[in-house]
Amino acid sequence: MKIIFFSAKPYERPFFNKYNEPYGFELVYFETHLGPHIVNAVENAIAICVFVNDKVNAAVISVLAEKGVKIIALRCAGYNNVDLDAAKAQGIHVCRVPEYSPEAVAEHTTAMLLTLIRKTHKAYNRVREQNFALNGMLGFNLYGKTIGIIGTGKIGKAFCRIMLGFGCNVIAYDLLPDLHMKALGIQYMSFEEVLKKADIISLHCPLTQENHYMINKAALAMMKKGVAVINTSRGGLINTVDVIQALKSKQVAYLGIDVYEQEEQLFFKDLSGSIIEDDNIQRLMSFPNVLVTAHQAYFTEEALSQIAQVTLGSIGQLANENQCADASVMLV
Repeated sequence: MKIIFFSAKPYERPFFNKYNEPYGFELVYFETHLGPHIVNAVENAIAICVFVNDKVNAAVISVLAEKGVKIIALRCAGYNNVDLDAAKAQGIHVCRVPEYSPEAVAEHTTAMLLTLIRKTHKAYNRVREQNFALNGMLGFNLYGKTIGIIGTGKIGKAFCRIMLGFGCNVIAYDLLPDLHMKALGIQYMSFEEVLKKADIISLHCPLTQENHYMINKAALAMMKKGVAVINTSRGGLINTVDVIQALKSKQVAYLGIDVYEQEEQLFFKDLSGSIIEDDNIQRLMSFPNVLVTAHQAYFTEEALSQIAQVTLGSIGQLANENQCADASVMLV
């Protein structure tokens, strides 16, 4: 049985090859993203495996169905790039990896935050030039600060625990407050209250139609002047144009993003010899108080191992039994 991977990078392949040994699937890797331009290349495959920037819309799904594909496997947690209704109508199963080392993303969030507020990225460059002065390097303590966390799923909860360890006051917003988090001392509030009270805001929620651009001009205006905002979830949660204005007015003092709403044109590619035409990302990267990483929060050995194991296990179960033991894995 053949599985065709799209957006497959060289660093992923050893993990899938290793954990494929018990299954014996034929694995075919395409580095290009999936979309109408390449979908006709799918032949004799029971499953395709896609990532965050692949476009699995109704037109693509229709071709996949004609080609005999029975499974669309997402090797990520988010699924906003897949038309689930179209897949269901075509009788195609859709599965995902609902969690893969949430600590990996939470720890990267912490690393971005500490880098920004302690200016370690600037210190690294400065010392390499034999400049040991401390002018312009003043930071502030995390201890005692109020951290506002939007979304307390697996990753949000992991980040909550880290911030509690730093001695922070942690407040949170979630549609379904977690009783265990409450027992740890997390205070749940409304979205607006979290925005108003937090010194630092970190986003940890999936992208839906309802929360698209949840961080917009109105939301930014509610925040404390000089707030720090970190987003390691989905780029579409932040209105980039609005946050640029908030940076210019100093309403936002620090911005860390591991995701970007137009990242499919940029991330996972070496564009060092190219002219980037996206004015918004260029403007963001021009700010000294903005840190951009290229969707690497998940990128640890532990996470890639879990992604490969869960993805192949789900495909194996669906291919052989037409069902999956873990309900949280199944979308359709």
